[in-house]
Amino acid sequence: MVQSIDRTMTIIRVLISDEKPAWPISELADATGLPLSTLHRFLESMIKYGLVEQEPVTKHYKAGYTWMEIGFALHDKINFRHVARPIMEELAQEVEESIFLNMPAGFDSIPIEKVESPLKLRIDENLGERIPLTIGAPNRVILAHWKQADMLKVVAKQLPAAQHQAFLEQLAVAKEAGYAISYGEKTEGTVAVAAPIIGFGHQPVAALSINAPSFRVPEERLSTLVEKVKQAAALITARIGGL
Repeated sequence: MVQSIDRTMTIIRVLISDEKPAWPISELADATGLPLSTLHRFLESMIKYGLVEQEPVTKHYKAGYTWMEIGFALHDKINFRHVARPIMEELAQEVEESIFLNMPAGFDSIPIEKVESPLKLRIDENLGERIPLTIGAPNRVILAHWKQADMLKVVAKQLPAAQHQAFLEQLAVAKEAGYAISYGEKTEGTVAVAAPIIGFGHQPVAALSINAPSFRVPEERLSTLVEKVKQAAALITARIGGL
């Protein structure tokens, strides 16, 4: 396994070097020090996953765009928290409620950043706590933007069959509206209003949410919180180079 990783990285480092835009296999073998048969086997596997591309006319090899996708995805995850923090702080002061940033993690999400309400009575959650993706407004807007097949896997795993259709309809509404609202799904007596943060490839990288005690969010205030969280999430999305 270690040798396979070493050889894969040796190949890709040659392909992304500035020496030439694409490599014939004979020259690539010389540059990597790998036998032609071994190199050909590795290239075929890397092509399968988009890590390498072969030009149709010359049959020369070059790095595939999967590396770019991986790079942009990692860039989003590393930087969006730093980008989000000042926007979250401003939003917390404006609405005087707690603001959370949740990131998907498998079939769950994890709160990775929070800014507490300036008021004495406020909502608090533990950072790093895993929350199933079928619970709460932040998770609903994340899940609503997933590919259909992945969405169905989560729903099948976490909800009884009798609830599937209604929940999928909720996801469709959340995606269309660009936000979701939940009442007491994780903590009794609370309301959460959330909007998605979209990264590279139109994929949700996080959800931004306003979390408040239910008694502080009458119907006439709810629409204001919805607009505020959507605007803040859109600003973060724009600053990380998303939609």
